[in-house]
Amino acid sequence: MNLPDDLPEDRTPPSALARSVSVRVVDVYPYRKQRDVPELLLLRRSNQTSYAGAWRMVGGTIEPDETAWQAALRELREETGLAPEQFWTLPSLNHFYEWQHDRINLIPAFAAEVGGPPTLNHEHDDWAWMSVGEAEQRLQWPEQQRLARLVASMGAQGVPAALQIPVDAPDTA
Repeated sequence: MNLPDDLPEDRTPPSALARSVSVRVVDVYPYRKQRDVPELLLLRRSNQTSYAGAWRMVGGTIEPDETAWQAALRELREETGLAPEQFWTLPSLNHFYEWQHDRINLIPAFAAEVGGPPTLNHEHDDWAWMSVGEAEQRLQWPEQQRLARLVASMGAQGVPAALQIPVDAPDTA
């Protein structure tokens, strides 16, 4: 294979080998029902964090000793102080390509019906309950917008039992 002379030394060139696929983080879409219509809880990222000033759902890294759903529950508690009344996996993933690492990211997505106002940690400086339309306008990425619509739709219609994760599920997979 002939490589261009200007290819950075620290970059692996594309090859016939499989690309790296990574499941490193989770997304959680907290919501509440107002007159049977779901409202999404979005959090504004504080200035000392990545995505500063952006409105986002809950998200974070999966620790080595936990499953994706365990990470989602932990991140929900850490970022909002809330425990879900109902917790479920979305039948879809967030996904994107990260060109800097030639990596495809697959992000398990979850929804959590919650009550009460959140207690924010240092990662956020504001929060708001939003209609799905408002949330779509505030979320930056098309996949997050699509998943917000899916949460609102399924949250209003009822979540199939097969997708529900018991909130008292054991901490081991």
